[in-house]
Amino acid sequence: MIHVYGIKNCNTMKKAFTWLEENDIQYHFHDYKKEPVSREKLQEWENKISWELLVNKKGTTWRKLSPEQQASVRDATSANDILLFNNSMIKRPVIEYPKGILLGFDEQEYSKTLR
Repeated sequence: MIHVYGIKNCNTMKKAFTWLEENDIQYHFHDYKKEPVSREKLQEWENKISWELLVNKKGTTWRKLSPEQQASVRDATSANDILLFNNSMIKRPVIEYPKGILLGFDEQEYSKTLR
């Protein structure tokens, strides 16, 4: 089973949902707003992808942080501390599939990996 993590109203998430549904791929959606991601889940992801990729530095939540808060994110532990407090700062979507993780929306990567 594929698990999709993110926020329902995010435009990137909507693209991912549309692609998955158009390609008849079943998934379970985990909404950060209803059930925050745990430290253990972040660490599990970081065993497969770099913590730097999980932190969405292009989003408004990151930009609202003070320069000091941004500078404090320098390793997995400090990143996880801020991601746990601000789940919306996790790059979206995070898609767990049997062989790994996809991050963000990339139609070509989805086609290659999930079909």
